[in-house]
Amino acid sequence: MSNDFQSGSRSSYRAKRKKTNIILNSLIVLVLALIFFVAYTIFLSGDDKATTKKDEPKTENQAVIKKDKDTEKKEKGSGTAKETAAEQGTDEDSKEATVPAQEDGSQAVVTDGDGSSNVLKTIENPAWKPVGTVQTGEHTTVYDKSSVDWQEMLKAVSYATGLEDSNMTVYWFGRDKVSGNGYFSTVASKDKSFKYNVYLQWVDGQGWKPVKVEELSEIKVE
Repeated sequence: MSNDFQSGSRSSYRAKRKKTNIILNSLIVLVLALIFFVAYTIFLSGDDKATTKKDEPKTENQAVIKKDKDTEKKEKGSGTAKETAAEQGTDEDSKEATVPAQEDGSQAVVTDGDGSSNVLKTIENPAWKPVGTVQTGEHTTVYDKSSVDWQEMLKAVSYATGLEDSNMTVYWFGRDKVSGNGYFSTVASKDKSFKYNVYLQWVDGQGWKPVKVEELSEIKVE
């Protein structure tokens, strides 16, 4: 009887111990599973943050590159606009060669032609001055193209019209029969875009002085 009791007690103890071990093992497995899950979650979270930080500089660089390209385009566009404006200004300046520059700020008197003559407009400028001379003594008009007088006459014509000597063709130079005390010259640019009669007077000790310019529609030499 005593042996049966002891045997039952041992069996009961072993059963309880086995049950306890199962519970403990289950808890250990559960704890390990939780630890693994938490570690895995932290690892994934760290990778996502690293990827985000790695991508951000690329995005910023792309934004900077795009901004630089936009700025470059604007600068090129601005440069092109400025160049176009400068070219237009140059064209306008060349066209305005028909009205000589004002040295003392006074306005030239411009009179339009009546349409029935060869004269498109007449320009008289009180600011025009003699161009200077190296000649001394009594003046005599010389028609020789190699003479000093001829070169000074060309200087006065260039001064009044704005045409350079190298871009000027002289068709006529002679006495002004209308006024009786002056001379006039018919000239044009090499391409005949600009055509003029330039009226000159000689001022002793000071040289040729332009007094009137006529802009012509065509060259007519009598």
